[in-house]
This record gives sequence, C-alpha cells and structure tokens, in this order.
Amino acid sequence: MKSKIFLGILALGVIIFSCKSSSTVDKSKKVSIQFESKSGSKVQGNAVFTEKDGVVYLEAKLTGLNPGVHAIHIHEKADCSAGDAASAGGHWNPTFKKHGKWGDAEYHKGDIGNFTSDTDGNATVLFKTDEWCIGCGDATKDILGKGLIVHDKPDDFVSQPSGNAGARVACTAIIQ
Repeated sequence: MKSKIFLGILALGVIIFSCKSSSTVDKSKKVSIQFESKSGSKVQGNAVFTEKDGVVYLEAKLTGLNPGVHAIHIHEKADCSAGDAASAGGHWNPTFKKHGKWGDAEYHKGDIGNFTSDTDGNATVLFKTDEWCIGCGDATKDILGKGLIVHDKPDDFVSQPSGNAGARVACTAIIQ
C-alpha cells in the first residue's frame, strides 16, 4: 500500500516539474525585414524589430546613403509599391499628435528621429521603446502592417506634418 502512495506522489512531482519548465519559454517576438531602394537611390539594408518584456528594439543597418544626417520614421502603410514610396502614406500617428522629436511634449508614434551615416554611406540605427508592440492588436502601439522609411535629409522636428526630411530613399513593410 505504501508503494502505491509513493508512486502517486512521484507522478505528481513530475507533472509539477513539467509545468515549471514550460514557464521558462522565451516570449520574445521578432520581425526581420529588407529595405527597397526608392526615389532613384542606391540605399539598401535590413531592419530587425524584437519585442521582449514589453519593450520593442529596432536595429537597422543601411548602406548606399549619402554621408550625413538622415531621418527614419514609421509610416501608416506597409506599402512600398510606389517608386517614391508615397504609397506608404504619412507618418504613423495613431494618437493624433503634432509631429515632433521623440520624447518631447508631442510627437507621432512613428517619429523615430535622425541618424548619421559615415563617409562611406553606412549607418546603424538603434532604438527602443515601450510605446510599440509587435502584433498585440492595440491600434495605438502595434507596428505590424506599417512601413519603415528612410529619408534623404534630417528631420527638423518642427515642420508639420512630417519634419521636412526630404525624399524617401528606402522603404520596407513591417510584416511577418
């Protein structure tokens, strides 16, 4: 009789152990995408969005840029079909704020900001925020179904509605 009770407890222990081990599953989400050259540019590259513990990280690597400062923004649509990427629409602005610099009093959720390419036209953009999500379904946070655009010029953070950042030289759709 005692051996039957012991086996029952042992079996229960295995079930509990299994439950605990399944709770350590990595809950990160990742989207890897490739840029298309636009507006006659030679800009190429890729971007990776990773979400972990409620924070989304962006890493974009670009080549073929003119040396200097450029803007990068999330746009309304995952549509890069137009030669000038106008098909991606305006900046993603689900909270209906004025255009501005990320973190200031008012800014679009798509207002990532400026970055600098080196003398060879190469650049890496790093950004992180808890104001985005990947596939969460919250229209004010979800970046899936949007476009990521690189501009020829820097964002002035003042001109409405998009910062006077010039031509759209690269485009990619944020899709899985």
